[in-house]
Amino acid sequence: MPREVIHTDKAPAPIGPYSQAIRSGDTVYVSGQGGLVPETMQLVGPTVAAQTEQTLKNIQAILEAAGTSLAHVVKTNVYLADRRDFAAMNEVYRRFFPENPPARTTVQALPPVDIKVEIDVVAVLPEG
Repeated sequence: MPREVIHTDKAPAPIGPYSQAIRSGDTVYVSGQGGLVPETMQLVGPTVAAQTEQTLKNIQAILEAAGTSLAHVVKTNVYLADRRDFAAMNEVYRRFFPENPPARTTVQALPPVDIKVEIDVVAVLPEG
């Protein structure tokens, strides 16, 4: 099955040898995103809430560039630098997935850069 690289200037440029997302068939795989502001490539702020919101906005922009949306996300992986930030992250996350949220795994992990949260997603293209 062919694969297509997805890129948008409305999300941070990759900071390593990876693509923002890959579309293969009807599935979109979004690489781990953090709370960087696309225009400045600077972290949005120090709190996990601010970083989670920016991270999900970045993911939303990538999904839109791929022809899908947050409503079509089937799986997320959330990586927290500190598990004590779970409740604050979850409060923001809930706003982006208010009904029928996707399957999710949340773990404590140390991202390769100094961020509090990293999220990757798998989404499908809308039918029709």
